[in-house]
Amino acid sequence: MKREIVVFQDNLPVHTPSHSYNIITEMQKGALVMQDEIRHEEYVKLLLEKRKQEIIKSDPVNEINLMSGEGLTSPISSVSLEETRILQEYMEQKNLFHTTSVDTNKRKVLTLRRFFQKKRNQQVIIYANIAGEITLYKGKVNAIGRDFVTITNLKDRIWIPYDHIDAANIPYGIPNYSNTHQHYLYDNDLRKKLLLNFGEVVSQKDALIQQFHFESLRTNLARWENTWVKVKLSNHETCYGKINNSSENTLRIKHFRKAHEIPLEQIEAIETIRLFQIFTRLVKIGLKF
Repeated sequence: MKREIVVFQDNLPVHTPSHSYNIITEMQKGALVMQDEIRHEEYVKLLLEKRKQEIIKSDPVNEINLMSGEGLTSPISSVSLEETRILQEYMEQKNLFHTTSVDTNKRKVLTLRRFFQKKRNQQVIIYANIAGEITLYKGKVNAIGRDFVTITNLKDRIWIPYDHIDAANIPYGIPNYSNTHQHYLYDNDLRKKLLLNFGEVVSQKDALIQQFHFESLRTNLARWENTWVKVKLSNHETCYGKINNSSENTLRIKHFRKAHEIPLEQIEAIETIRLFQIFTRLVKIGLKF
């Protein structure tokens, strides 16, 4: 029985007899110039000669890995590590702009989400459209959700839906760089827990939820039950109360004996309020304890 060996030409399999191979000798103007068929022994000899002429480059990563007993690893690209990192960032940005140019409806959400991901735990300024007026918010990016962002400052935590953000930037004079506080450290014990019981471990820590999952505004607010907040609505009203629960379409807050059912689509911003602010408001509306 005559054996056949499969070689690849132009990414297509080509069946050739076992005694001969097609050798690519020259690449000229994008066309492959093929040499006459040669015998297997000649092919091996030619290949070994070319191997001797190859320039052997040192691989610092594998050298260190071998010294530490970690074994060899394949390079992730043909260029240096620093070039690869820069190239990856470029590819991410290029893919983002390509996606948003195709689907303009998602452009604002995807761009804001990507911007806030790069600024996690860093200072930002947000220009939000609240009740028809531009409101300026300043704080550190705390949580990046599917349809909202949360920023914090020394006093408050603020939830802002992407639909009501006109623009976002970093404060003037603050350098644009990444810091170690943007990342979550994984020790060996945590790695093992994530492998064996991923869902339960992640759900118990807000930092891990932010790393692995984009929450919706509804699911995020559900975890802040019993927190006193001020909710600004699109109808120019402001509601005060304690978060009771959130359903698929509504947020329920309770102001002592009075409860409010707020449609999520009407929420323009949510701010936490402190105990002093609660008492001040009670005094203003004339309630007595």
